Amino acid sequence: MDRVLLPTLETPTLTKAELAELLFERLGLNKRESKDMVEAFFELIHGQLVEGHDVKLSGFGNFQIRRKAPRPGRNPRTGEAIPIKARNVVTFHASHKLKGVVQGDIPSGEEFE
Repeated sequence: MDRVLLPTLETPTLTKAELAELLFERLGLNKRESKDMVEAFFELIHGQLVEGHDVKLSGFGNFQIRRKAPRPGRNPRTGEAIPIKARNVVTFHASHKLKGVVQGDIPSGEEFE
């Protein structure tokens, strides 16, 4: 029987600093330019989402703002009924191309467009 490995709390992540380092190494930008480019990229995405606009990254996926309606909730500790207010949430849907690469159906060396 094959053993399934569950992710641990120490699952590796890709940080902004690591992204900046990759830009430095692969594109030859200096470290300050790399850091500024990563920060500017995330500020643009953040700003668009805050304004209520969807963000589409071709070949990667879509970030969308969804409105969740108010609903009744319950405090799990006390069982007390509490109202949950309406709110906006951000969702991410991976593109078919990204899903294919992750699942191994598409070679990962291809460029995202």
